[in-house]
Amino acid sequence: MITARELNRASLSRQLLLEREQLTAPDAIRRVVALQAQHPASPYLALWNRVTDFAPAELDAAFIKGAVVKATLMRITLHAVHAEDYPVLRAAMQPTLYASRLGFRFAEAGLTPADADKLVPELLAFARRPRTSAEMQAWVEERLGAEKKDGAWWGLKAYAPLHHAPTGGPWSFGFRPSFVAAGTGPVPAGRAVDPQALRTLILRYLAGFGPASVADVAQFAMVQRTPVREALRALDGAVKQFQGPDGGTLFDLPAGPRPPADTPAPPRLMAMWDSVLLAYADRSRVIPPAYRPLVIRRNGDVLPTLLVDGYVAGVWRPVDGGIEATAFHPLPPETWDGLAAEAHSLRTLLADRDAKVYSRHHHWWTKLPGAEVRTL
Repeated sequence: MITARELNRASLSRQLLLEREQLTAPDAIRRVVALQAQHPASPYLALWNRVTDFAPAELDAAFIKGAVVKATLMRITLHAVHAEDYPVLRAAMQPTLYASRLGFRFAEAGLTPADADKLVPELLAFARRPRTSAEMQAWVEERLGAEKKDGAWWGLKAYAPLHHAPTGGPWSFGFRPSFVAAGTGPVPAGRAVDPQALRTLILRYLAGFGPASVADVAQFAMVQRTPVREALRALDGAVKQFQGPDGGTLFDLPAGPRPPADTPAPPRLMAMWDSVLLAYADRSRVIPPAYRPLVIRRNGDVLPTLLVDGYVAGVWRPVDGGIEATAFHPLPPETWDGLAAEAHSLRTLLADRDAKVYSRHHHWWTKLPGAEVRTL
C-alpha cells in the first residue's frame, strides 16, 4: 500500500519540485510531460520552479526554433510540449478533440465532421506560415460565409493540428494568437482511438505524475475511462499495481521514483494553472480539499499558489514592493524565510519580463478569506 503522503512526494519528485535540476528547457518539459500554457507566462514560471538557474531566454529560443511547441492538447487546453512529443500526444487526443470541437458551436453553424475533414487540409496549407487569428477567420469566412465563420473557427482552431506561433512580447506569446500548421504528416480524422498513441501517453503520464488511477489518467487528458482501462490491460507487465490510500488500484512504472513520506519538500511559488495541481482526479494529492475552491475558481482560473511541505498553503501575486503571499493557515518562521528567498528570485525574473504578471486576475483576491498576508 502507498500512503497519501508518499503519493505527494512521488508527484513532487517527478515534477522536479523536490529539487531543481540542471536541464535544458526542452528536456525539462519532456521530463514533466507538458506545461500548462493558457497564460503565456506560466510555462516560464513553471520551469523557474523546476530548473537550476533557469534562463527565460532559453525557452524563448526553444519556441522560436520549434523545439518546444504550444498547442491545444490535454484537457482541450493550451500546453507547451517537446516538439517530438506533439504528434503522439495529438494522436492520443484525437477522439476527445473530435467529440468536443466538432459538436456544439461547430454543429450549430450547420457544419458536420465531414465538413471539418474537408476543410482541415486546406486550412493547414494556408497556415504553412504563421497567420493571425484575424487572417484565419477571414479564410474561414471566405469559404463558409459570415454566418458560419465564428462556429467554424471555434471548432477548427482546436481540432486542426495547429501550433501557436510565437508573436514576441515578454513571454513569447501575447493574448492575440497567431497559428501555424503543425506539419506532422497525415492529418488525423474521425473519432477512432489510436491504441498505441494512448498507451504512449499513459506511460509518459505515469513517468511524470504516477502512481495514478484510471480516473487520474482520464482526468489528465480528458479521455474516456474505458479506453484507458483497455490500454492499461495491454500494458500488463510494463506497469505495476499498488493499493492506494483509499483502497483503490493505482498504476505506475516499476522503476518510477517513490520517495519516502518524510522527504523534505522546499517551498515554491507556483505558476497559474501549474500541471501538478490539475493532473489528478483526486486533487487532494497536492491541494487540501478545504483550499480547492479558493485556488480553483468556478470559471476555471487556477491561482498562483504557495506550495509548503508539498501542499498548497496559500496564493501569491506581485505588488508594488515585492511578492504578496497570502497564507491560508499559520506558517512557521523558517517557512516564511524559504518563501522570501523564492520571492527574491522570482522578482528578479519578473523584473526583466513583466513585473505585474497575472494582474488581470487580481480581482479574485477580494474573495479570499482573511489570512496571514506578507509582502516578501
